[in-house]
Amino acid sequence: MRMNTLAAACLLSALAGCASTGPAATGTRPAVAGQAKNIIFFLGDGMGINTLTAARIYAVGEDGELAIDTLPESAFVKTFSNDAQVTDSAASMSAYMTGVKQNNGVISMSTDTRSIAPATEGKRTVSRCNNGHAVPTLAELAKARGMAAGVVTTTSVTDATPAATYAHACHRKLEEDIAAALVPGGAGYNKALGATGLDLVFGGGAQQFTPLDAGGKRGDGRNLLTELQGKGWRVASNTAQLQALAANSQPAIGLFAQNHFKYEAARDPAQQPALSEMTAKAIDILANNPNGFFLMVEGGLIDHGLHATLAKRALQETVGYNAAIKTALDKMNRLDPGLKNTLIVATADHDHTLLINGYSPRTGKTTPTNAGVLGLVRSLPDGKVRLDKDGAPFTILGFGTGEHRIQGSRKDVKLTDEIAAGDDYHQEAVVRTKTGAETHGGADVYLGAAGANAELFRGTIDNTRVFELIKTAAGL
Repeated sequence: MRMNTLAAACLLSALAGCASTGPAATGTRPAVAGQAKNIIFFLGDGMGINTLTAARIYAVGEDGELAIDTLPESAFVKTFSNDAQVTDSAASMSAYMTGVKQNNGVISMSTDTRSIAPATEGKRTVSRCNNGHAVPTLAELAKARGMAAGVVTTTSVTDATPAATYAHACHRKLEEDIAAALVPGGAGYNKALGATGLDLVFGGGAQQFTPLDAGGKRGDGRNLLTELQGKGWRVASNTAQLQALAANSQPAIGLFAQNHFKYEAARDPAQQPALSEMTAKAIDILANNPNGFFLMVEGGLIDHGLHATLAKRALQETVGYNAAIKTALDKMNRLDPGLKNTLIVATADHDHTLLINGYSPRTGKTTPTNAGVLGLVRSLPDGKVRLDKDGAPFTILGFGTGEHRIQGSRKDVKLTDEIAAGDDYHQEAVVRTKTGAETHGGADVYLGAAGANAELFRGTIDNTRVFELIKTAAGL
């Protein structure tokens, strides 16, 4: 019955391009009854099933719940890219944002776009793109309908995941160009965002907005923050300035790090706000638009912790990501009781090689006196430390690939719960890689959804299908 209602709504609003592949005509058009007026898309970068499970045990124990667990509808998402069995963040997020399979490294372009690394000319990074074309993103479709749109992340706002929301490039390393795509009227601006552009951008990456002589990385001499201020944008650079932003329709950009944020447990809360704080402020600002809003929120440092085989850091980032989901659920249920006009989708772009080794007794959540899931594998029922073939202990969490692999026998490995639960302990890996170069994994990822038309998300679906379902749910 819901699908029939949606189909009727799409017919009634054909001018909005319900089944089109390009942006709707620029203007303001309220959502039709039964469609999602507000869309919040949460992306846990690298948050595979094992990471999500381990984070749950870490934070609330085996039988506890994270915020994402409370979302009533669910699906599994296939993440392969156009040219690779295992995707990178650029291709996977671009598939979510555009509904088009991308080659690894490509940002929101057509399937035939080849990933071509930029060249360096003097102090400038220069695109060598000579193929493919831009394809519309959910943010562009939202802006075309008169909705507000924003991006929140704990990485640089020019990193692959947030970039796929608002920019188009043949290579993810074209970060100077990606930043320029945000400046209305400026050289390189993405005109598909409309005359005024996005309504807010919160995250890191200030270096991509400022010139070399101001401590930035722009070789073209432009100061994009100054340009944005000249166009009426408000600029914040610390938590107090973020909190001081009034909840009005004036656009805002908050850049709280030169590049990426520090890990959740290491960040200075006065300088770098929590993901949940940025999410709350974003909703306060975007909710002023009577036509609704689109908001993308990324927990980007989950991926960083996993690449470094720092499981504790990755789990803490996953907990922070879930806190942002809870914040959004609480705020939107106050603004829109029952989420009758709001769709919230939370998922990941790809997996990693994190492993949960068996058969340890239940550990419960991690505390200062309990290593929990970060600790050593023990035996049932006596709880004694379990030993490998070489007679050495091993941890519950490990990695398929990573920098820490024991050469030869492990018989001399000295491991305790205290060591394994250390903030910067690198879990052991099966295959040794360069430092920080643990790889992505190719497994399907989990998706949870709540609110208006969330029941559309079910079964095992392709990442490009997620775009189509969001588009249908909102009538974009």
